Amino acid sequence: MRGVADLISSFTVQHWLESAAQGHLLGTEHGHHAGEREPDWLLADGTLRARAIETTVQLVVAERCALAASAALVGAAPDEASARYFATQTLDEARHAEVFRQRLLDLGVARDGVEDAVRDAAHPSLLRFADALLERADRKDFLATLVGANLLLDGMAFHVFELLHARHDAPNPKFAHTLAGAIADERRHLRFGESRIATLLRADPARRADVERLQRELSYWVLAALAEEFAQAPPPRAPSRRAARDPGKRAHWQGHDLDALAPGELEKLLAHTVLEEFKMRLARIGVTYQTPVRP
Repeated sequence: MRGVADLISSFTVQHWLESAAQGHLLGTEHGHHAGEREPDWLLADGTLRARAIETTVQLVVAERCALAASAALVGAAPDEASARYFATQTLDEARHAEVFRQRLLDLGVARDGVEDAVRDAAHPSLLRFADALLERADRKDFLATLVGANLLLDGMAFHVFELLHARHDAPNPKFAHTLAGAIADERRHLRFGESRIATLLRADPARRADVERLQRELSYWVLAALAEEFAQAPPPRAPSRRAARDPGKRAHWQGHDLDALAPGELEKLLAHTVLEEFKMRLARIGVTYQTPVRP
């Protein structure tokens, strides 16, 4: 077990305190700088405001799932070092769920209407993904839950956050700053997940087939959730967004001008990025990617 402790020696509670609580989160409130608020152009446009609420609901649903999975991993961890790490990740995910819930309030959702908004707008495929992942968590299957939570869910969240950050950096600094803190957290989660899964599979190679079957199932719901998110997206050049953005600072991500892409093109770019990164992570841990099929 000494090898595991050595592996995650940089993922201690002390490291979390220094890098997160006393690092990129220092001086923030609800993840953003003090006094920042949602821009007037967004709050005044009913269509864009409704779309922002719908997108934020998906972030709340995903982070609530990540919170439950991370908490389950504390109890299912096969060693103390991993349990301590997941205690810090659980707090990260709780913070993410809270700051995105706060954004719903900032966008004008009534405090007693948040759960109704989440229930009404949550994408069915994202809920199916959460159900499938938390079923593994309930069984205390540490490896399966780790793959679903730290590679697939965090991998999807990381790239969604990056894309949203690129699109909102100029027109909505408050939301961009909230996303920047979440991106820093997810980067750490992904590093730990990949390293820990690799050590588990080296110790028990027979479980590679289980990981491949799980990946095949859960990948479908990830891709379907992304498709549902972009199915009703407004035109990327909506007047309010174009007026708010400095014309000399267009949004770029993964080498693409996001302002020039239609919703379907954005979905393809995001899905391609999520999948390619996931394939690379799987390859590094010796697992062959399995193309998902509709259940």
